Amino acid sequence: MAAADRATIAAGTPSLTLMERAGIAVAGAAARAAGGAYGRRVLILAGKGNNGGDGLVAARHLAAWGAFPVVVFPDDPGALKGDAGTNLERLRDVRLLRFADHSFARELRRADLVVDALYGTGFRGALAGPAAQVVEAVNRSGLPVVAVDIPSGVDGLTGRVDGPAIRATTTVTMAALKLGIVFHPGSEHAGEVVVVDIGIPTPQFPEVIGVPEEADVARVLGRRPLDAHKRSVGTAMVVAGSAGMSGALALAAGGALRSGAGLVTIASVASVVTEVHPRVLEATSLRLPETPEATVAAGALDLLVEKAPTVDAVAIGPGLSTNAETVEVIRKTVAALENPLVADADALNALAGDPDILKARRAPTAITPHPGELARLLGVSTAAIQADRLAAARRAAERFQCAVVLKGYRSIVADPSGHSVIITTGGPALATGGTGDVLTGVTAALLAGGAEPFTAAWAASWLHGRAGDVLERVLGARGTIAGDLPAAVAGVIHDLEDYLEGRGEG
Repeated sequence: MAAADRATIAAGTPSLTLMERAGIAVAGAAARAAGGAYGRRVLILAGKGNNGGDGLVAARHLAAWGAFPVVVFPDDPGALKGDAGTNLERLRDVRLLRFADHSFARELRRADLVVDALYGTGFRGALAGPAAQVVEAVNRSGLPVVAVDIPSGVDGLTGRVDGPAIRATTTVTMAALKLGIVFHPGSEHAGEVVVVDIGIPTPQFPEVIGVPEEADVARVLGRRPLDAHKRSVGTAMVVAGSAGMSGALALAAGGALRSGAGLVTIASVASVVTEVHPRVLEATSLRLPETPEATVAAGALDLLVEKAPTVDAVAIGPGLSTNAETVEVIRKTVAALENPLVADADALNALAGDPDILKARRAPTAITPHPGELARLLGVSTAAIQADRLAAARRAAERFQCAVVLKGYRSIVADPSGHSVIITTGGPALATGGTGDVLTGVTAALLAGGAEPFTAAWAASWLHGRAGDVLERVLGARGTIAGDLPAAVAGVIHDLEDYLEGRGEG
């Protein structure tokens, strides 16, 4: 956004004009949040940078519309320079106050609304001093708050909150979403996010990070042809399960079938296949030799390699165990198969000992690790992954030369070319065992249908998250279980097909 801003100014749009447009948009949002401008008391918190300048423009327009804005400066307003300083000089008939505890408390009691224009997307670290006192007082007040670009106190790049931070009712962000209000916990502080056009042309994907929407996923799925049959829409094999972990196989297979795979083969040890088949009647099966611990044994490799050419994609990993013999089978299978493949769970645990197997694969590949699994693959701590999730996903995609889904709230999907997206569907309803296995199956189905790994990974993640959102509304975050997800995914896909039908798209 900083580069886009500079390019717009270089192309002939004055920076003062951009600030004017931003401030008008903020004033409009404030008026809407307050139920009108006339007679409303609006407290505007102004920092000393461009964010503060946007707030000063908003104050001028609100005053013109009949509101009573009061601008409060935590720092010396004499420090305002450039466009912000110019807009300070333009203010007329607007009260300006330097922060003091007693006067600020009085202004808060009188106010109908607060506009947060303290800090912008360049903020890092923790608020301190008067700015921290202002933010804490505003949060205690319970007043509606309109934040300019990003709530003050939120890291603009990571969404981290290391100290006091505004809890906004609405965030008005200029030209495009910002990372800090997409990533958690910044997203939680942002409230409703409104993106406004102020005349800054933004770069196109992949230079920017994408946020998939309904239309994007619908276009990936398309509409199933009238003459479709079970092999034309894609077939998949799911290699999963071991003693005590048969559910992982059933969930992954169910996810693949409910997301459109025409035929799914479940590949596991005989005892697991026997247990799963009554739950997934539609699947065919490949019974694999087993160790004394009822995990996949060495002899399975030849059977998997023989079966693989008859399917369009393979999912491997859920519930396979960390048995040493099974680990070796997983590594050799991943290395040998020439199918598009998605690896998850115990496949990733096995590959952590030799992750270069992923890079050496010639066929399309996606992996779906949670932070702990990615930490093991990269040889770092889970805390290091969580400190900068975007950088971690990108680093893994480049190192392993595959699509990477770093799971969690606001999952990140990256591929080696530099493409990356943030998934804004999904939430606490997915915080239950087995939901990741369903995602593996959904990803396998999209791979089998011909989607490239990166596309399959982000589309599957979006579908999986939206299904979780639907179930949360029906069953609650605590009442949803993984077994509910495959049918919910099918329902989401059906809705997307209706969306295409309404738009007349194929």
